[in-house]
Order: sequence, then C-alpha cells, then structure tokens
Amino acid sequence: MPEGTKTMTDGGGSSTGVSYSADREQLILAHIPLVRYLVGRMSAKLPPHLDQQDLTSSAMIGLINAADRFDPSRGVLFKTFAEQHIRGTILDELRSYDVLSRSMREKYKRLEREMRGLENMLGRHPTSEEVAAALQISLDDYFELLDDVHVFTFISLDDSWEGDDGSPLCLADVLCEAEAKNPQQQVMSMQLAEALGGAIDTLPEKERLAVTLYYNEDFNLKEIGETLGLTESRISQLISQAMVRLRSRLKLHKN
Repeated sequence: MPEGTKTMTDGGGSSTGVSYSADREQLILAHIPLVRYLVGRMSAKLPPHLDQQDLTSSAMIGLINAADRFDPSRGVLFKTFAEQHIRGTILDELRSYDVLSRSMREKYKRLEREMRGLENMLGRHPTSEEVAAALQISLDDYFELLDDVHVFTFISLDDSWEGDDGSPLCLADVLCEAEAKNPQQQVMSMQLAEALGGAIDTLPEKERLAVTLYYNEDFNLKEIGETLGLTESRISQLISQAMVRLRSRLKLHKN
C-alpha cells in the first residue's frame, strides 16, 4: 500500500478503497469556504493596513493542519475542529504583525483595572461617563480608547486552549454555541457558560444586545447599528466595552 494511504472499511468490515490522502484532500477542499468566511469576518474588525492575502494563506495552513490532525473517533465535527485551528493560525499571523503593541496592552490593562475598580466600588457596571472620569479623560477620548483596544479585546475573545484530548475550545464557542462538542468540551463550555451567563445578562442593555446579535445571530456591525439606531463605530465601541467586562469575568473564572 502506498505511503500515506489508509484503507477505510464500511460497517461490515469490507474495504472501501478510499485512501487517507484522498479523504484529507476532500476535507480541505470542502472547507475552503470556511477559510474565506473566517478571514472575512476577522479582518473586518482589524486595521485596514493588514494584508488579507497573508491572513488567508495562514488560514489555509490552519485548515491543512486540522485535516492532518483530525480524528473522527473523538466525536467532534471537522468543521468545529478546523475552525479553531484556522482561528489560531490567523491570530498567530496577527501577532507577528505586532498589532498588540506594548502601548495597546498598557492602555487595555489600565482600562480593565479602572473598570474593575469601579465595579467593586459601585456594585454594578459603570457607565462610559464614569469610566472616562476615572481615567481622567473626556468621553470622546474614552471612545477613542475603546477603538484603540478593539483589536485586543477581539483577539482575546478568540484565544483558544486545548483540553487533555487535544480538542480546542474558546470563549467565542460559548457565545456562538458551537454545533458539536465532545464530552470534555461540553463540561468546559458549561463551566464557562455558567460563569459568563450571568455576566452577559447584567451588561447594560445596548452592550448585551450588541454582543448577542454579533455572536449569536451573526449580525455584522452595520446590521447591529441599523437595529439599535447607532453608527458602526459606536457598535464597535459597545462591543469593546462589553468584552473588557466579560474578559475580566473570564479571567477571574479561570483563576
């Protein structure tokens, strides 16, 4: 039998003659639209100077790696498995561009610190005006800050980790309610969902709606803006602000 070829069998144990290499190629070709979709969705929230072709090349590497590593016996759909690997290679490419500069990280840490301090002091989510006052900046400058850290909050949301069996899971899966998870993923997802469910429900109404429409209903920023009567920029800021709150809760949960 040629190297790299694995004979598949049907339910009765007879050989089907389907090679592993052919099956791998079929998986890759069938999921190229997923690559285009994820690159388009992720690049829409990133600085315009980033090269989308480079992101697509990285995403294809992620798809190929997923096809090489996929084990159907784990009970995970290939689409779910591949999506995490594609996201991971795109994020690695973004990090190579240093879009998460030291300055951005410092801005984000300061914002998260002030917001958490206000939450503890007030016993509720602070308003944009209250956070701006705590940072000693104008409201317009605060909104600009949310624009600056938007990439950071977005990438943090899509950061993933692997369980003991190598199956990937990320916060975005919890918000998007991924269509298939193995038993370990289900436990991890339930734990995250329990920790985040209450936090999402207590978000200010517009933030909660923006996050729900974006991650559950797959609306884009323009569609959410039309629904809520706000500009795309303002929707982006609302989602950034919500992600700062939720990421803080996730950090506490994981610790």
